[in-house]
Amino acid sequence: MKDRESYNKPDFSFAHREEGFDNHIENSIRGYSNLHHDVIKLSEYFVEDLTDVVDIGCSTGKTIYEMMKQNNRFAPLAHYSGIEYAEGFVDNMNSRHKQIDNEGLGDVDFHNMDVRNATFANCSLVTSLFTLQFMPPRSRRDLVKKIYAGLNTGGAFIFAEKTMARDARLQEIMTFQFYDHKSKNFEAEDLLSKERELRSMMKCSTWNDLHSLCMTAGFCATKIQPFWQNHLFVGAIAIK
Repeated sequence: MKDRESYNKPDFSFAHREEGFDNHIENSIRGYSNLHHDVIKLSEYFVEDLTDVVDIGCSTGKTIYEMMKQNNRFAPLAHYSGIEYAEGFVDNMNSRHKQIDNEGLGDVDFHNMDVRNATFANCSLVTSLFTLQFMPPRSRRDLVKKIYAGLNTGGAFIFAEKTMARDARLQEIMTFQFYDHKSKNFEAEDLLSKERELRSMMKCSTWNDLHSLCMTAGFCATKIQPFWQNHLFVGAIAIK
């Protein structure tokens, strides 16, 4: 991985949630633990020795840690990289690096950087859980093209995104189903505050848009497959 340019990075307040970021996202997205489990299990099919495995938007490093535990006996010589834009996760990444070293799980690096300045090469697997939605559409297109180019043949891009429905009534129904779920774990003012904060940050796409994004990057239509969905959240895999 290569950081070609430095940016002044705004903090990401969800990194400082009292309940911890990992618990926060679990409480926010119904079934997130199932999605995360699926991602870890799917990684078994792709991680190979002497290749790079990259997690975009790695936050606390949990996904990298779990993938390393899952694949260490099959591919102990794989190299793992976590990329995180938010400075609020730096301490988490440092702690996770120490944990991985102490457990002897293999070779890992964490980068506090803008993924748009990263390079991808010799990758057997790239993961991105709820990260593209925080990028401008043009940047998403350029990034997925770079990911495709950096994947080895047979490698995979596993991603999850919050989507928008194609129909206005369905969008309203699914949105309030989501709010009803979140209200079980968060106070109304907390929900409203988060929605205000996300308003300028999160730009969701439809599933059709995401499918087209992958195809434009070079992925074959028949090798792009959703494997998890809950409310408007979708997890998918694209194989080169």
